[in-house]
Order: sequence, then structure tokens, then C-alpha cells
Amino acid sequence: MSDEKKIFIDEDWKSQVEKEKENFAQHAATEPAAEVDPYYLPPASFEMLVTTFASEAMVALGQLPNPFTNEHSISWEHARYTIDMLQVVQDKTKGNLSVDEATMLETLLHQLRLAFVTLQNEYNSQTAGGGLKL
Repeated sequence: MSDEKKIFIDEDWKSQVEKEKENFAQHAATEPAAEVDPYYLPPASFEMLVTTFASEAMVALGQLPNPFTNEHSISWEHARYTIDMLQVVQDKTKGNLSVDEATMLETLLHQLRLAFVTLQNEYNSQTAGGGLKL
């Protein structure tokens, strides 16, 4: 049995991202220009904004590869800043979100904070033993 700890992210977040990918694919299929235009961007939405910040936080936590280097690395300051930005979004939009949007944001913030603390604790406990394995 391995002593290596794994971080598990709630499947709700993953299913939300998958849903957005499917919506994008459907849009691309119905919009021929989207397939031809390499600069096409999906429509702006609250979900896309939140997902963008969440993805950035996951990259900063080493859970996703950096899109520029394709490497996993941790930047505690960047992760904390991105999570704090999502908190600002939550504070500034309070009372103006649908129940689904508010729930999604609250769940994402909880998951990212939990991942941050868990990874930081694991990193601190493994620092003397050769570092954190991603």
C-alpha cells in the first residue's frame, strides 16, 4: 500500500467543466466559422469567468500542467491570489447570482481552499523527506 496521498476534487466541478466543453463542442458544430477561426472564443459567461479562475488556481496548485511549459509546479502565492480573486467575485456578486451559480462558486471555493491546505500540509510534511511528489 502506498503512503502517497492524493487530492480528490469533487466531481461536481469536473462535471461542470465537462458540460462547458460539450456546450462548446455543440456550438462549434453548429457554427462553422468557429472551427475555421483559431481565435474563436466561447461566449462570455459567469461560469466561464469562475472556471477560468478555478483552472488558474489548479495550475498554481500543481494539479493541472502549466499550459506554457506543460509541467506541474506549485506557486503558493499565485494559488492564494487566485482563490482570493474568486472570493472577491463571490463578495461582489452576493445576492445577484442564481442558486446554481452561487452553489457552484461556493463549492469551488471550498474545494480550492481544501486542496490548498491539504497540499500545503503535505508539502510541509514531505519537505524534509525529498519534497512533494506531484
